[in-house]
Amino acid sequence: MSGMRSLNSSSDSSSRFSRKSSRSPILEIDSWMPSKIQAISPLVDRLMRLIKRSQCVPGAELDVELALREALGNAVLHGNQEHAGTKVHIRCRCQPSSEVSFVVSDQGKGFDFRKMVGDGLTSDSAAEHGRGILLMKAFMDDVHFERGGSEVHMRKRARNSSH
Repeated sequence: MSGMRSLNSSSDSSSRFSRKSSRSPILEIDSWMPSKIQAISPLVDRLMRLIKRSQCVPGAELDVELALREALGNAVLHGNQEHAGTKVHIRCRCQPSSEVSFVVSDQGKGFDFRKMVGDGLTSDSAAEHGRGILLMKAFMDDVHFERGGSEVHMRKRARNSSH
């Protein structure tokens, strides 16, 4: 690990950055943020600066940013329900000219993602997860849920990548 820096100036969050060997310059970020809507933009802005500089998915940064904002918003609002004592865990892996992937985990009880229908909207019209999930799936190449719905995995490949 080459060093540690905080992505968020808030004492509630912590981040860890590492770069793998110089042959394969992979950027890995491991961060926690408080369950506050106000914490999303500063974190996403800092992550996106790093992703743009790393050239993981040139030209697709806006798609990545929109999906990441949706995932973090869902984790804060629906997962942790903005409870002060909870946090959201964000792991990012960026491989230049290849792909970027995220794992966003909340401390909530999850949701039944198996009730999703083909268009990305839930079969329960009262559920509020549907539109955000639809957007994440539209902007990213792969989106799936684990840990009972409290963890979303997303990946975007570079347009010229054959991976």
